[in-house]
Amino acid sequence: MVVPNSINSLINTQSAIEQKYQRLQKELIAGAIALGCVFLIGTLWYALVEGWRWLDAAYMTMSTLATVGFGEIHPLGDRGRLFTISLIIMGVVSIGYIVNRFTEALIQGYFQEGRRLAQQRRLVDSLVSHYIICGFGRTGRQIALEFEAEGIQFVTIDSELQQVQEAQQQGYIAVQGDATLDDTLLKVGIERAVCLVAALPSDAENLYTLLSAKTLNPGIRAIVRASTEEALKKLQRAGADAVVSPYITGGRRMAAAALRPQVMDFVDGILTGTDRAFYMEEFLIDPETCPVAGQTLREARLRSQSGALVLAIRRPDGSLVGGPTGETQLLPGDLLICMGTAEQLRHLNRILEPIRSQLPRPPKHT
Repeated sequence: MVVPNSINSLINTQSAIEQKYQRLQKELIAGAIALGCVFLIGTLWYALVEGWRWLDAAYMTMSTLATVGFGEIHPLGDRGRLFTISLIIMGVVSIGYIVNRFTEALIQGYFQEGRRLAQQRRLVDSLVSHYIICGFGRTGRQIALEFEAEGIQFVTIDSELQQVQEAQQQGYIAVQGDATLDDTLLKVGIERAVCLVAALPSDAENLYTLLSAKTLNPGIRAIVRASTEEALKKLQRAGADAVVSPYITGGRRMAAAALRPQVMDFVDGILTGTDRAFYMEEFLIDPETCPVAGQTLREARLRSQSGALVLAIRRPDGSLVGGPTGETQLLPGDLLICMGTAEQLRHLNRILEPIRSQLPRPPKHT
């Protein structure tokens, strides 16, 4: 597999705006240090060479640098006046440099941008059990829309400044950086995240991102995009929890839409969109917190209590029970796939523990 040039060139993990802000901050600090050195040189000269008191030396230096036009505290000879001329020149240059940098900061709005970046970093640091989208291209945008519709907390990563700005304009938390690098993933709280979606354009980048994510957080669920069959197999071997190929999946869905259009319309209507009447959710039978563990579906009375329908049960060994009957037993560790309205799923949440902490919200009516 060929490593893309974007990885070889080690894309900078900070946005251009943040780089400019840091550069300006360093320049202002350097100017302040230079002015302080000029003040120290002047004070030492007047005190040690001219023999003045330290207070008089500091006062003379300050009045000279400030160019307020005060006279000499003590008479100066030619040597002292030549030094004073040099001191004025150094002071004017230092102060002029600081004023120039500060004016640029005000005009460009770097201080406001710095505060915004600091607020964004604090917001990212506060995220817990969030989702990470790597790549804000066409696939990443659609994923973000679906997460937003579900009320999921997420942060996006992209190496292109334009993509990051577009994400921020839509109200998303977005960070510019190379998602294949550990530093970038740590920056978005990979150790606190529950799921990572790698939707980068290159299979190699998605593979590197997957390896980095699993190393930093072995328990994270990783959903990865693949362009080819070969990449799909390699990503699965690398530890991806799910690998999605837009071409393979798109072809299957198009075939299904042609053969079973009404079924596809129904499935699409419960899986995506913000105006859904029905939702699908996963629930875990936890033996410690779920009171229905060990009961049958008839004994648990899930349908009568909540109105939600149990479509299938995924056993701990990976086997799938489709269309369970009333005599189907609910075992500890079972994963229930349920369908219902948002309100019905909320009622079911009082009985079962969901795999996600965030349940779907009811659709917004305008």
